[in-house]
Amino acid sequence: MTVAKKVIMKVTPDPSLRLDEAREVPHQQLLADEPFAILGADRIPEMASIGVSPDRQTCFGPRGAALMKPEGPLWVCDTGHHRLLGWKKLPVNDGTPADWVIGQKDFNSEGRNGKTEVSASSVNVPTGICACGDGMAVADAWNHRVLIWHKLPENDNTPADIVLGQKDFIHNDANHGTDDATASSMHWPYGVFWHEDHLFVADSENRRVLVWQGIPTDNGQKADVVLGQHNFITRDENAGGEPGAMSMRWPHGIGIWDGHLCVSDAGNNRVMVWKAVPKVNGKDCDYVLGQSALDLVDHNQSLYWPRAYTLNMPYGLTVCNDWLLIADTASSRLVGWHVDDLETGADARALTGQDNFHDKGDNRWKPPCADSLCWPYGIQSNGNVVVVADSGNNRVSLWKLKV
Repeated sequence: MTVAKKVIMKVTPDPSLRLDEAREVPHQQLLADEPFAILGADRIPEMASIGVSPDRQTCFGPRGAALMKPEGPLWVCDTGHHRLLGWKKLPVNDGTPADWVIGQKDFNSEGRNGKTEVSASSVNVPTGICACGDGMAVADAWNHRVLIWHKLPENDNTPADIVLGQKDFIHNDANHGTDDATASSMHWPYGVFWHEDHLFVADSENRRVLVWQGIPTDNGQKADVVLGQHNFITRDENAGGEPGAMSMRWPHGIGIWDGHLCVSDAGNNRVMVWKAVPKVNGKDCDYVLGQSALDLVDHNQSLYWPRAYTLNMPYGLTVCNDWLLIADTASSRLVGWHVDDLETGADARALTGQDNFHDKGDNRWKPPCADSLCWPYGIQSNGNVVVVADSGNNRVSLWKLKV
């Protein structure tokens, strides 16, 4: 009888391709040493979770979270469970149970639209979330719509007041069931952002960002401005041409940084920056971060190892004081640019999640721990608190800003 021997193989990229990045490009520590609270999973999990049963303390692939006010409430898009979880106050302890749920009949249920008909209180792969006026907005991606609450919900399954992307709360077809986009339709909207009387939606599969002036007052209200396409009808990748200063491939995160509009164009591995909020359709951006030129799009600029100036599928972004914080999702790290450095191809200054700008890997290619990240999808800030949707680790972590 022949006994098979166990063979262990470890593949490491050519060490000669690495640089002593820690020495050559020193970095500031972006966030505190560890989160002050972790929700959805243990601080140091015993093992990676393949599936997570829903309850008041679990999350499954959360892709968005928003601290609505400095003291709370906190709302989380528990994406894999097709629900929104709400905490009345800012959690300060690991595993704090949620107070409210929207999208399911109770905390122990899951399923698209709660396994019922689509409605004003159901969700199907919710991803982006933000404060919006006195209430909040949610990108309900696979219902191809954005839900808006005029006031922050304070009860389970509080119905939304306004829906965008659909004519009413009972329809959920992509682009109203047609091949073309319109000023009132959506296809997989993944990101939302509100700032000074403007609502922005990353209408991702239509390869565009929609802008409303003021909080919409009617269901299905048309957007006022579109970015990433020349008009409201077309929806081609990179506007049907070569990548450039106007076009997008997979927009998601949105923020305002010292007056500049920033959009994370994940599919083009960059962040687009306009000097101000555009007032006309299809306006070119002024800068890009993550690429050395406006027409380049390769992840990590065609390099295996990341650098301080590269990005690999950046999905989320947020602004803290003079800093732009970007969730460099596929490199499992958070990087920070200072506004004084703003120019195309600029180096980031600050980092969290990896030991230096030249490293990558889910949880640093080790078992997850408190300060590691695995495909961080969403990032949001309020004051000096930064909320990270650490999707691959099935958790939401709350940090203090350090820079």
